[in-house]
Amino acid sequence: MKKVANGSGVTLGAGLTLNEIVANPGVRGNYAGLWQAAAQVATVHLRNMGTLGGNLCLDTRCNYYNQNYEWRKAIDFCLKKDGEICWVATGSKRCIAVSSTDCAPALIALGASVHLVSAQGERDVALADLYKNDGIDYLSRRSDEILTEVKLPQAQGWKSSYWKLRRRGAFDFPVLGVAAAVKTARDGTVEEARIALGAVSSRPFLTKGGELLVGRKLGHDAIAEAGAKVAAAAKPMDNTDLDLYWRKAVTAEFVCYALREIRGDDMSATRVRIARHDLSGVS
Repeated sequence: MKKVANGSGVTLGAGLTLNEIVANPGVRGNYAGLWQAAAQVATVHLRNMGTLGGNLCLDTRCNYYNQNYEWRKAIDFCLKKDGEICWVATGSKRCIAVSSTDCAPALIALGASVHLVSAQGERDVALADLYKNDGIDYLSRRSDEILTEVKLPQAQGWKSSYWKLRRRGAFDFPVLGVAAAVKTARDGTVEEARIALGAVSSRPFLTKGGELLVGRKLGHDAIAEAGAKVAAAAKPMDNTDLDLYWRKAVTAEFVCYALREIRGDDMSATRVRIARHDLSGVS
């Protein structure tokens, strides 16, 4: 991690491994949401090889696509590979394979941008604009461009959090990712807030839930309203693990967890319970 020349934030090389991100005290102290997201990707062994840039450019996944050749041939393939129909939504003209990156929603909530380089030149793109809601053509990055850096704005005044739902607590792709970042005044009033979702669409995206918090303190009612607003924007499909209606329903709960953690509540017991896949307290 290096300081940006104008002192406005930090720049992370896209080639940093996820474990290097996790081991960096500056990331953990100033960008907790990113640290939590990186720490929950796959396993320690894979985080030793997987990079930040690789996680951001991760291919979309689907139950009908992530199978062996014989299985896919038996159903006459699918729209994402060799077929002509999306088996998740047979009337859809667009592949709706799901985005499964953990770091992207965390970085989107933090207001990050990425630096793209090609023989034609260089450009910065807001991370939220890097993604398209298409399971096949899911990145706005051109084929001749390389993602070289991730740029984070100054962290002063901001707190962030990332919560992940997955089948196996030790390692797995997300079936829901909730990232929140909140900037507060000295009296606790919210000045800015962003809440992003992952694993409920073909792209990670920013929601309007954060707007409900501006000018208010992170009290129970404000947090609950933001959770309901974000849950309404979640549109999971039946193309990954766990029931899609339940995954939509628990979105509000996970938003509340993230915002309560940012508020300063001790959420460690809840994190342990979810990591063990004990979701008895989640509606």
